[in-house]
Amino acid sequence: MDKNTWIGFFLMAVIIFGFSFFNRPKAPTAEQLEQRRHIQDSIALAEQIEKEAQTLSDLIQNGLNEQANDTAVANVGEQLKNVYAAFAVSAQGVNGEETLENSRLKLHFDYQGGRVSRVELKEYKAYGDTVNMLNLFRGDESDMSFTLITQNNRIVSTRNLFFTPVKVNDSTLIMRLLTEVDGAWLDFVYTLPENEYMLSFKIVPHNMQQVLAQNINSLEMRWEQKIPQQERGRKFEERYAQLQYMLVGGDMEKLSESKSDIKKESARVRWIGYKDQFFSTVLIADDAFSSSVFESKPQNKYSGYIKEYQTQTSVDFDLSGQTTTGFRFYFGPNHYNTLRAYDKGLEGEQKLHLKELVPLGWKIVAWINKILVIPMFDLFSSWGLHIGVIILLMTLVIKLIILPFVFASYKSSAKMRVLRPQLDEINQKYPPEKMQERQQATMALYQRAGVSPMSGCLPMLFQFPVLMAMFWFFPTAIELRGQSLWWAEDLSTYDAILSWGYHIPLLGDHLSLFCLLMTVANFGYTFITMQQQAMDPNMKFMKYMMYLMPLMFLFIFNDYAAGLSYYYLLSLGFTILQTMLFRWSIDDKKLLRQMEENAKKNANKPQKSGFMARLEAMQREQQRLARERAKEQAKKYR
Repeated sequence: MDKNTWIGFFLMAVIIFGFSFFNRPKAPTAEQLEQRRHIQDSIALAEQIEKEAQTLSDLIQNGLNEQANDTAVANVGEQLKNVYAAFAVSAQGVNGEETLENSRLKLHFDYQGGRVSRVELKEYKAYGDTVNMLNLFRGDESDMSFTLITQNNRIVSTRNLFFTPVKVNDSTLIMRLLTEVDGAWLDFVYTLPENEYMLSFKIVPHNMQQVLAQNINSLEMRWEQKIPQQERGRKFEERYAQLQYMLVGGDMEKLSESKSDIKKESARVRWIGYKDQFFSTVLIADDAFSSSVFESKPQNKYSGYIKEYQTQTSVDFDLSGQTTTGFRFYFGPNHYNTLRAYDKGLEGEQKLHLKELVPLGWKIVAWINKILVIPMFDLFSSWGLHIGVIILLMTLVIKLIILPFVFASYKSSAKMRVLRPQLDEINQKYPPEKMQERQQATMALYQRAGVSPMSGCLPMLFQFPVLMAMFWFFPTAIELRGQSLWWAEDLSTYDAILSWGYHIPLLGDHLSLFCLLMTVANFGYTFITMQQQAMDPNMKFMKYMMYLMPLMFLFIFNDYAAGLSYYYLLSLGFTILQTMLFRWSIDDKKLLRQMEENAKKNANKPQKSGFMARLEAMQREQQRLARERAKEQAKKYR
């Protein structure tokens, strides 16, 4: 491989390692550690109060069940009133559930807490299950509660109270929290439109001025959820599972996806997203959340869960009921066009920007995905083609787009190859100790022949954002989930052809066939490339380094989505074919004659290009400084 190509690889490596360096996790400052300690203390206190209230409720409930005489019942009733005040009537009951469903969702609601207790996505199946619908969460995996303060300063959590269901129609359900005051209750109103992933949720008070403290203007909310493992590849599910939230104004904030993280947010928050690799639960406030504390905890790999998310926040609340406290839940896939559609017709700060839940890479890479890759994928999908054919067509289109850059890079390599004999003569004429003279002679040769040292690596840099766009697209494309191709049952995860049940460092516990085929194709491409390029005798070790890179890709991509490895396999196949066609179309002897003609023409032109002139000026300055240093050294020894 010639020097230009190595420069291209070097620049790409600088970009990758530079990005990793500047985005590495920073150690928290002492102030941040202290802030985290205060946050954790407040959360622990809230949890303790909640547990004590639940324990007391259980004791009271057991007392009702175990004692039958009127005096005992009256005593327990007094205890209930002492703890729950006007909500004592709702402090006991039998749990049950109601459901709402449309063409996309089936939602379950518990009487206790009046909350959404289970979400089933009708269009998706659990991994390895062709029968049952996918559950975003169920039972105790999710909980949401609001803190109510009564007129006699009793603090009550809705999670400990029993709601009465009122089914309005097939799309609307009211979970009603009754009180001992006639005509005073609190409604949780849920509305599920047809063919939607969005659930409307409103909190509507009725004559609650007689029950709640008069100075209430907000409700404290606690929302927690465990994220079950839904996919085969836990590594990537952990990587993309993340708690994200959007500030009012459109700025996205995220908690760490790799370690436990806790963050206090004083700014107003528009929505909170509990995100998995392919699905999300998002709570959107009609107005905003304020004074929020977010926490994310990775779960043990044997627990069956990926992450646990917790949020403590507050929302505005009008006790009179004239202004409704409203939310929307999004229960659905991380599908770019589906999420983007919720901004249709909205302007400015009204936009939700839910599409930011789909990771598409750095800005320029995300831009390529948005305007090229995703529209192209959607176009080919609309034709009803098989997923394998769709990826094949995408590969072909992308290869045609970058073809001019690839050809320019190849032609530059060909020019350097035919100049190799003359470069060898220069190297023999000027030994290593005369490096400046050697560089000057080399630059003069390039100038006469009309060759730019950068002409080979710049086209490669232009290709790099397109290649990275595909690298980001495939692991997050939910369209690949459950799609099979040949031996691969699911292109969204790895296609293990061999598994051995224990972990091997770097490789893991399996071998993916598409990744293996891609590696073999990469070896083949490297062999063809090395055969057609003149190797500098002083850089023979680079030949072995080139064969090491495909082997590294085997370890890197073994856990990646089979769809990505399949794309790279196709891309390498097209690249090998392109290389053979380029080799057939470019005659080295003819190219050398053209370069010699250019050299004759340029010999009559004394002017130099700006780059060459600056380079030679720098070399002359270096030589002048070297001569001056030599003279000074000679004077010292006289």
